[in-house]
This record gives sequence, structure tokens and C-alpha cells, in this order.
Amino acid sequence: MDDFLLRALLAGLGVALVAGPLGSFVVWRRMAYFGDTLAHAALLGVALGFLLEFNINLAVIVVCLALAVALVALQQQRKLANDTLLGILSHSTLSLGLIVLALMETLQLDLMSYLFGDILAVSNSDLYWIFGSTLLALTVLVLIWRPLLAITVHEELAQVEGVPVTLVRLALMLLIALVIAVAMKVVGILLITSLLIIPAATARGFARNPEQMAILAALIGCIAVSGGLFASLEWDLPAGPAIVVTAAALFFASPLWMALHSARQR
Repeated sequence: MDDFLLRALLAGLGVALVAGPLGSFVVWRRMAYFGDTLAHAALLGVALGFLLEFNINLAVIVVCLALAVALVALQQQRKLANDTLLGILSHSTLSLGLIVLALMETLQLDLMSYLFGDILAVSNSDLYWIFGSTLLALTVLVLIWRPLLAITVHEELAQVEGVPVTLVRLALMLLIALVIAVAMKVVGILLITSLLIIPAATARGFARNPEQMAILAALIGCIAVSGGLFASLEWDLPAGPAIVVTAAALFFASPLWMALHSARQR
């Protein structure tokens, strides 16, 4: 296998391993719009990285984390609904990012690679970022798994039982922000949320408990990455969209597989 293919596969698998478990909470807590908001903010991170001559990956992570903290702070005021806040932050950060890029007239930027991913151009330094972030996110997720499940099932009851609801919710948002920032290279800003929600939604029909769903979502994500890369190389397709389409195909095929499995059991 060529080096660039191996790096692309490793990058995709690294992102899928953490996107599956986190995506399960995105599905359970109906946070897909939050994922889109962070994805739009990632473009602002790219723009600021170029403007300040700063590491792009780190700039995206900082902007996404800052947006997650800002959202939690705004939620505490309870003056606007969550979807309204997300809409304001999403379109504001996206527009601001485009303005910053437009002001840098001398910048030669392949915007399509940031919007739809460029997994075949993943470098060794990108792999370090991806696997370092994946290890950190999975470690934190394991540590907060029980309280996170508690606030997902019943937030008020969890608060009565002593779970620090605001802190746990903020931790989840920060983890999602971190994963979205490092996944940008794999599927791009416009398709990042799909890698979180589609494998998790597919796994939901097969899982019997939350842990099974998280593991199955990670496995389905890995299959989607592998299948999407194969399709990209075989038919000369854009890799990021090919990965998402493969994940969607698995989602739409899952009811048929479940029906056939039930028929065999009967």
C-alpha cells in the first residue's frame, strides 16, 4: 500500500473510532445542529490560522472549543431557545470566516479541500493530531461515561443525585468540538456532522445497550471509511463525500439486513 493511502486509512479509522461513541450521544441528545454549528466555526478557525500565521489544526480546535464554552454560557441565561442560539452562532462564525478569508487577497487557498475534506493529503503531522486527539477524547469519554448517560436519560434526576450537569454537558461539547476540529481533514467542514450521526443512527437498530451502540457505531464508521476510500480509488470519486455516501448506504441497508435476520430466526 502506498504511503499516502496508508495515512489516509489510518486518519479515517482514527476519526471513526471516536466519532462513533460521541455520535451516539449526539443522536441520543439530538445535538446534530450543534455539530453543524461547530463545523461552520471550523472555517473561522482556518481563516484565523492563516491570518495569524498559526497552526491550522490548533486554530480550529481553539475556535471550536471557544464556541462550545460560549454556547454553554449563553444557555445559562435561558433567554433564547437552543436552536436559536445555534443558528446565530452557526451563521455568524461561517460568515465571519468567509470575510476574513476574503480580506486576505494574497492568500491562495483551496477552499474545496476544507469544505469537503482532503483525506488523501493527510500528512504524518496530521496523523499525530488525529490520534492524539482521539486518545484524549476517548479517555475523557470513558471517565465521564456514567454521568453522561445519567444526564442523557434524565437531566433533572441526575442533578438531584449530585451529578454536575453543567460541567458534564460542557465536557461533552468540548469533546465534540475537538473531534470536529480534527475530522475536518477527513470529510471536510460541510460533511463532518454526518460522520458523527450516520454510523450512530445505523448502530441504534442493532444495539441492546448504550455500550453496544457506541462500539457498533465506531465499527460502522471504520467500515464506511474503508469502503469510501476504496470507492474513491476505484472510481475516482472525491474521498470525503464517498465516505459519507458509504455510511449512508449502510444506514439504508440496515433495515433490510434486520428484516432478513428476523426472517431467518423465525
